[in-house]
Amino acid sequence: MTSRLRELIQQLGEAIHESVIESEQIAGVVQDIRKHGFDVLLMLEATIGLNEVAAKEAEAGAEAVEGAPAGEFTPNDLHFLRSLRISVEGEEEGASASDTE
Repeated sequence: MTSRLRELIQQLGEAIHESVIESEQIAGVVQDIRKHGFDVLLMLEATIGLNEVAAKEAEAGAEAVEGAPAGEFTPNDLHFLRSLRISVEGEEEGASASDTE
């Protein structure tokens, strides 16, 4: 992993952290919990996965995603949604076990 990639991953982590601490909605809910007499300790875990792709595949993938009609999911999108136990309307119900694990 290059130092530039590590730097980008670090920036992504910082951006996620900033998004959470600056969220008015989260702050409001935490404040409501404190009003009920509880202290709040919020710990979140973010997993960042990277899949290296060849340059030609990356360009083709970017074009396919950009050119995909609105509302259509890529195979990676579907895999991610299945991993969260979210089904997609119109998708085959009998997805293979390897797709859902």
